Amino acid sequence: MAIRYPNGKSYVGGEKEQKQKKLPADAYSGRGMTLEQDLDETNLYYLSRHKAVIHKKPTPVQIVKVDYPKRSAAVIREAYFKQASTTDYNGVYNGRYLDFEAKETKNKTSFPLKNIHDHQIEHMRNVRAQKGICFVLIRFFVSKEVFLLDASHIIAYYDQQNTRKSIKKTDIERLGHLVHTGFHPRIDYLETVERIYFQSSIKGEKLDGR
Repeated sequence: MAIRYPNGKSYVGGEKEQKQKKLPADAYSGRGMTLEQDLDETNLYYLSRHKAVIHKKPTPVQIVKVDYPKRSAAVIREAYFKQASTTDYNGVYNGRYLDFEAKETKNKTSFPLKNIHDHQIEHMRNVRAQKGICFVLIRFFVSKEVFLLDASHIIAYYDQQNTRKSIKKTDIERLGHLVHTGFHPRIDYLETVERIYFQSSIKGEKLDGR
């Protein structure tokens, strides 16, 4: 079956998986894991311990060609990955709705704003308007650091794209919060969420999702 991305390029799963297997053991967080894999395992850890129910939203697929070799079965011959209309993850924690995007950059000193899209910013605005907790997890590939940056900061920088093309890492360190990484869970972002949205304050003022 041919699966294509929105830009028309083919998706070749086997080749991608082979390349991932060839990565050195310390390529991702010291364990050869992608950011998505780390978060998937983290969310399973949270779910198994009844801490939160958080899932990755599936990428929508548009089917364009189907064969029917027999009445009881249909075979998809061609499909396209559609561009997701929201962020990567959502769920419920401690009675509050959580919604967040996860991004990784190989840039050592900044996070390119081109990694965030218009529809994601619009979605973040809508979540905040409903008082949901919304943020972006940013992992710097080289240093293996993960930061939680509230959506309000991402939106503010995105609105300045005429003059800014990226967010400096020093600004992310100043405005965001370093997330603890380990083995179980791999990326303990809920500890950071609890600390900054429920208990203590960010720069002297607790965030409430508005």
